Amino acid sequence: MSRPWIPIAVVALLLIGPSRSPAAGAESADSGALFGFGTDSASSQRELEARFDAELRVDNLREWMERLSARPHHVGSPYGHQNALFLAELFRSWGYDTEIEEYQVLFPTPLVRELEMVAPTRFTATLAEPVLEEDATSGQTSEQLPSYNAYSIDGDVTAELVYVNYGVPDDYEELARRGIDVEGKIVLARYGGSWRGIKPKVAAEHGALACILFSDPRDDGYSAGDTYPEGGYRPRLGVQRGSVADMPLFPGDPLTPFVGATASAVRLSLEEAPTLTKIPVLPISYGDAAPLLEAIGGPMAPASWRGSLPSTYHLGPGPAMVHVRLEFDWQQVTAYNVIARLEGAELPDQWIIRGNHHDAWVNGATDPVSGMVALMEEARVVGKLARDGHRPRRTIIYAAWDAEEPGLLGSTEWVEEHAEVLLEKAVAYINSDSNSQGFLNAGGSHTLQRLVNEAAADVLDPRTGLGVATRNRARRVLGSTGKQKEALAGDAIRLYPLGSGSDYTPFLQHLGIASLNLGFSGEGHYGQYHSIYDSFDHYTRFMDPGFEYGLALAKVAGRVVLRLANADVVPFEFGTLADNLATYVDEVGELADTMREEAETREALLAGGVFAAAANPGETWLPPEALEPVPHLNFAPLLNAMETVTTSAAELAAALQLDGDEAAGAAVGARLDEMLFRSERALTRAEGLPVRPWFVHYVYAPGFYTGYGVKTLPAIREAIEQRDWALAEAEITNTAAVLDALREQIDAAAALLVE
Repeated sequence: MSRPWIPIAVVALLLIGPSRSPAAGAESADSGALFGFGTDSASSQRELEARFDAELRVDNLREWMERLSARPHHVGSPYGHQNALFLAELFRSWGYDTEIEEYQVLFPTPLVRELEMVAPTRFTATLAEPVLEEDATSGQTSEQLPSYNAYSIDGDVTAELVYVNYGVPDDYEELARRGIDVEGKIVLARYGGSWRGIKPKVAAEHGALACILFSDPRDDGYSAGDTYPEGGYRPRLGVQRGSVADMPLFPGDPLTPFVGATASAVRLSLEEAPTLTKIPVLPISYGDAAPLLEAIGGPMAPASWRGSLPSTYHLGPGPAMVHVRLEFDWQQVTAYNVIARLEGAELPDQWIIRGNHHDAWVNGATDPVSGMVALMEEARVVGKLARDGHRPRRTIIYAAWDAEEPGLLGSTEWVEEHAEVLLEKAVAYINSDSNSQGFLNAGGSHTLQRLVNEAAADVLDPRTGLGVATRNRARRVLGSTGKQKEALAGDAIRLYPLGSGSDYTPFLQHLGIASLNLGFSGEGHYGQYHSIYDSFDHYTRFMDPGFEYGLALAKVAGRVVLRLANADVVPFEFGTLADNLATYVDEVGELADTMREEAETREALLAGGVFAAAANPGETWLPPEALEPVPHLNFAPLLNAMETVTTSAAELAAALQLDGDEAAGAAVGARLDEMLFRSERALTRAEGLPVRPWFVHYVYAPGFYTGYGVKTLPAIREAIEQRDWALAEAEITNTAAVLDALREQIDAAAALLVE
């Protein structure tokens, strides 16, 4: 149905919608109203979504997962290419204009992997995951990637071993207080506490020669539950593969930062590539880690550092001495992105992009195929609706990314190559990755929080029969000891801010395209991560046996996509964004205050000899160094900018309620759309963050030492954490300018409505 123009009075109804009580949030769909839709179009949209639900077929998810995960399909593998061709043919059969876009990317694979303990006893690590009768694909050894960490450098090292807990910066401070130095040593770190790539990065900064990573059973092994195949958790010889590239500098192909890795792209040499590790890195199982831990001497590890292996956790160094030898084939391989387009009937130059990756470390039934099959069923039905006469207003693009596992290569190279057109046309990007049973996890741009809440309210949780949003609220209320009243108020689903770890990163943090990451989790037995046991057999026993939550993901994400594609005015809302920005501004001020108090307290304790008096007799324990005092930081520009954003967001909401000249409607609708979806661009600076200019978003970014974990207002926050006070002052000014740009964008939208 054509919508050639939109009266201003209708725009008010579209974006404000009916009043609602804070406690109810967006959990009730009784009124039939939808954010971004007028009364008639909301009714039509709900009828369309009812048809969408009725067409979904759970058996497709099972059939496609069995097909896609039948063989190992890492980037560059024959079956990975076959999967891309299979996906492309399906999208074409569903009515999409489909192409496969190719990129030549660096993907090293191991030639030599050796780990042995040479003193005080000898032990050679297995470095292999056993075939299981209960897992039909675990025996495909000729096609499986061995357990390794991609983008580790080659190396041949023999040295004493030091246990460093999770291997994050705070752990090295604890070791220093105990007089332990890792320079010239090999470190043993357990997975967890931070993204894996941070561990060799920090180890190298402290002079270590190599890094060994292991999965402690406390985290995803027998302490979590029965191990595979009896249960779903990591068995004794299960190993977590994964990339250790320094992705907080930039994701994607290590040799082509900022440009798409096409065949003709100019590339860095390996020696010039800044995201490769500085020391060799190797992951091992807790079965292989146990003899190493048993042989380490020295002081006992702090209580919080001790895992679940049946031995005493000591710190070292030595007497355990190990030899690590690694060699890699530094090859370039072809990544195949499947891009399927359904052109919009009325606004073809406004793009809604929906993606999930298709490559895996091995068979990848959970990661990523569980999310991929939900996207496929969603796309199949959207295509059928279009063929039946319900073509979306805006263009929908479905993407199946390759090479996500090594470091978001497929999506990053596509975004870098097509950056100019994406900045012009992309309204939003909706991502998924792994999916299992449980609760809806939703993160992303806070302008989209209301949209997500309304979509989740209209989908029933398969296990309880309650709305997905209602179940999420119940979990938050029950988990908010002493704050239940606060948890009951506001939206049922509060989007978490996005750091990194999946394919939304280049869209949101490199181009400033509003993004979401959606998936169910919390009740699957997730101990097979990045191992050969991430298989169809494991998934159908322990993750989502009936694929009910796969269907629920298709319903939630499908509604988000269809509402963005069909809304009369794109459903971006700024009150929630302003509230979250205010929280982040308060947090950086509180961070400075906390660090100031910490410095003053430490100075007093050192002066009083308290640290020395508290040391255990006979134990080497050095008092911490005095901290540089925290100067006064002038947050006034940031606070003032934040206040104007809050005011402007309220004024825009008020402007949307004004009646106006209906004849202005045609121009208002198109121009207002652009002002709303380009608001996310206003939160970026072309210069990027300090030290890492690839990341341009000044509100959401992965932390320099957290990897996947988010840092909000990252330029200010990390400058304060690094005690770089001059930089902190400069970034307060820069971030205030970003908020001013957002305020100008909001004001321009409000002015358009009252012209």
